Amino acid sequence: MDCSGEERAPAQPVSRGTFLKRAGVAGLAVTIPAAAVAPAGLAESEKVQLDQMTALRPFQERTLGAFVERLIPSDSTGPGAKEARVVRYIDRSLTGDLYAFKAAYDLALIALDAYSVKKYGADFAELPADKQDAILTDMDKNTATGFVPNAKAVFEMIRTHAVQGMFGDPAHGGNENFVGWKLVRFPGPRLVIGAADQRLDVVPKSNLKSTYSIPLFKPSARK
Repeated sequence: MDCSGEERAPAQPVSRGTFLKRAGVAGLAVTIPAAAVAPAGLAESEKVQLDQMTALRPFQERTLGAFVERLIPSDSTGPGAKEARVVRYIDRSLTGDLYAFKAAYDLALIALDAYSVKKYGADFAELPADKQDAILTDMDKNTATGFVPNAKAVFEMIRTHAVQGMFGDPAHGGNENFVGWKLVRFPGPRLVIGAADQRLDVVPKSNLKSTYSIPLFKPSARK
C-alpha cells in the first residue's frame, strides 16, 4: 500500500531549499494510549493548540509538529510549517478529506518515535535539529526501518500533506495568515487576470483572500 497518494519525488537531501524546489510498525505490536496529556514544558499557547486537536492525540501532534517544522523550517527566507499551522491542517483533514490516512498516521508517528529511540535514544521531538534532519534523510532515502509500508512512503505521505497545509487555501486550516502564499509570492485567487499582470516583469498586486470568499466558489453557490 502506497501512503503517498502521489508520484514520489526522487530522493534528495532534506532542506528547506530542496523542499521548495521539489514543491503499523513491522514486527512490533503497537498499542495507542486511550488518553494522553500535554507534555510538560509547553508554553500555554501550545497547550491551547493541543487541546484544539480533533484527530491527533497530544503526543502525536508533538511528534508530527517537530517533523513538519524540520521539513519546512522557519528561517531567514520566511515563516515555516509552525507559523502556517500545517499540523492543524493535517489534524482537521484527518477527520475529513484525509480520513483514509488516519490509521497510517497512527502507525507512522509511533514508528517515527521508535526509530528515533533506536537510533538516538530519545523521541523525535526531543532530538536536536541536526539529528531530526538525519532521521528525515534516512526516511527520504528509505533506509529507516520499522515503517509501514516503508519509510519513503511515510515520508512522502507527510510531505504531501505538509505541502497542502503550507500552500493550500487557508479555509482548510493551514496557510495561516497566508504565510505560504506570501512565501511563493502568490497574489491570491482571482477570476480574471489582466494582460498587464501576465507580463513577466510585473509583480501582480496582492489580493490575499480565501477562494471561498469569492461568491462563485462559496458552498451555498454550488448547491
